[in-house]
Amino acid sequence: MNCKHIAAAATIAFASAISVAPAAEPAQAYKMVKTIALGPGERWDYATFDPSSGRVYVAHGDHVTVVDAGTGTALGDIGPLPGGTHGIATAPEVGLGYTDDGKAGVAAAFDLKTLKIVKQIPTAVDADGIVRDSVTGHIFVVNGDSGSITVIDPKANAAVTTIDVGAPLEAAVPDGKGKLFVLEVDAHMVAAIDTKTNAVIARYPMPGCERPHGIAVDAETRRVFATCVNKVMTVVDADKGTIVATLPIGMGSDGAAFDPRRKLAISSNGEGTLSVIQEKDADHFVALPDVPTQRGARTIAIDPATGRLFLPTADVAKIDPPTEAGGRPHVTYVPGSMKLLVFQPME
Repeated sequence: MNCKHIAAAATIAFASAISVAPAAEPAQAYKMVKTIALGPGERWDYATFDPSSGRVYVAHGDHVTVVDAGTGTALGDIGPLPGGTHGIATAPEVGLGYTDDGKAGVAAAFDLKTLKIVKQIPTAVDADGIVRDSVTGHIFVVNGDSGSITVIDPKANAAVTTIDVGAPLEAAVPDGKGKLFVLEVDAHMVAAIDTKTNAVIARYPMPGCERPHGIAVDAETRRVFATCVNKVMTVVDADKGTIVATLPIGMGSDGAAFDPRRKLAISSNGEGTLSVIQEKDADHFVALPDVPTQRGARTIAIDPATGRLFLPTADVAKIDPPTEAGGRPHVTYVPGSMKLLVFQPME
């Protein structure tokens, strides 16, 4: 072989080596930086971050534990509420917060300073998720199995109306522009509610989404993110109701969050992962590598200023198989092992 042929062969071999070299794995978007003990009560639901105080509220057992997010210190508990707590929202302008007793069908107003319950407001059976709308200042209590939403005016500390959505409901999220989006879990839909008139103004079908549980919104691009039990995140146009994208997520999602600074939609999965979806623009999305968390960490809260994530969970003692076909396994947790996992964005 002459020199030209040898040089050409070497060039081809070098190019081939480059082409088959494995691509570097993208870095994970988050790392765990802290674990905060919460005490007993190993049945948990929502976590809520309050930007006005820098506190995280975690509903578990028959009470809510309040945590200083900066120091990682547990400040106290709200309760007891024997029927179990679920959602939390705060109205700092009047010094009140709200949680619930789901079994009793009441919202419990508490003093933000003393953490003492000051009033119980009738809602409906299965009072569950609770959110605050910044446009009206009203508190919206999602009564899951009852298919209704109780609207509370914190200034009067009283219910002002009930919205009959007419289907079993899951989580809700306001967009800060006068709309509230709530998941219709059995109908696989998102209902849009006008927070000024308290009327259902639209229903958006999600045919590829089975039993949605987590919801988040990008108010700027007008995109709603719904996490579904069939391991997909459905992205919906908040104004038109069209499906924009469907992306893979982990198993057992019961919560979602959106980071407006980094444009990340996050699903917290009970299998022990975070699924992270990057929003390139309003119509293009990319799934980033999963972030390991801990089994059971299925709900989530976010500090929108720092991007920190807060996930409640507990240590698993044992898992028993389902007692009937199609049922769920029964998980027993280690008593007193309830904790809050804190994740920091990798920047």
